[in-house]
Amino acid sequence: MIKNIIIIRHIVIIIAMLLLSCTGITAPESASSAEDLQIWRKASKTFVFECNNTFSFVARVDGDAVWLFLPHKTLRLIREPSASGEKFSDSQTIFWSKGDSALLEYNQTTYRNCMNNRTRAIWEHAKLNGVDFRAVGNEPGWFMEIRDAESILFVADYGNSRYEFKAPQPMVDQKKRKTIYQTKAGEKNLTVVIEGRHCTDSMSGENFETTVWVQLDRNRYQGCGRALH
Repeated sequence: MIKNIIIIRHIVIIIAMLLLSCTGITAPESASSAEDLQIWRKASKTFVFECNNTFSFVARVDGDAVWLFLPHKTLRLIREPSASGEKFSDSQTIFWSKGDSALLEYNQTTYRNCMNNRTRAIWEHAKLNGVDFRAVGNEPGWFMEIRDAESILFVADYGNSRYEFKAPQPMVDQKKRKTIYQTKAGEKNLTVVIEGRHCTDSMSGENFETTVWVQLDRNRYQGCGRALH
C-alpha cells in the first residue's frame, strides 16, 4: 500500500512542478530548507466550497493567485482589486470569496452561496501540502501526517503537544494489510501501525478505510486515517 502511495506521490509532484513552471509560481529558492518549505506551506489557504448538492470545488489561495480544482478542469486566476473580500479572475472565470463563503462565475453559470466545508478543507490542505497519509483520533484529540521519506508529524492533546520525526522506511505486511513505522527523535519514541481495516470516527461518524494506532513513549492513541495520494 505504502509503495503505491510513494509512486503516485512522485507522479503528482512531477505534474505539479510542470504546472507551476508554466504559470510562473515557484517554491522558495532554498527549497531544500525544511524551514522555508514549512513557511511556503503555511502561507497557502485551502477551501472546499459546496455550492449545492451536486457541485463543489477546491480553492487554493497562494499569494496573488488562486488555483481552482473544478470538476474535470484546473484553473489559475489572478487577484484583482476588490472593495470587499478577495476577487480573482482570468477574463472568463471569476472567483469571489469572503471568509467561508464564495461566488463562482464559471462556464456561463453563476454559483452563489458556496460555503466552505472546513472538515473537508483540512484534508485537502494536507494533500496539497504533500502529505501522503493523514490520521485523526479523539479523547484527547490528535492528528498525524506522514510525508513518505520525509517526516511524520504527530500533534496531540487538542493541538497543545507537537512532535516531528524523520520518516523511516516502513515495514509492510501485504498479507495482513499492515504497515508499521518505528522512529525516534531525541528521547521520544514513536510507533505507528496502519491497518487496512474499516474505521469509524468516534466523534463525527465519518468512515475511513484504515485503522491507525500510535504509540508515543508510554501513551497509546487509536484513530482512523486515509491515504491522500
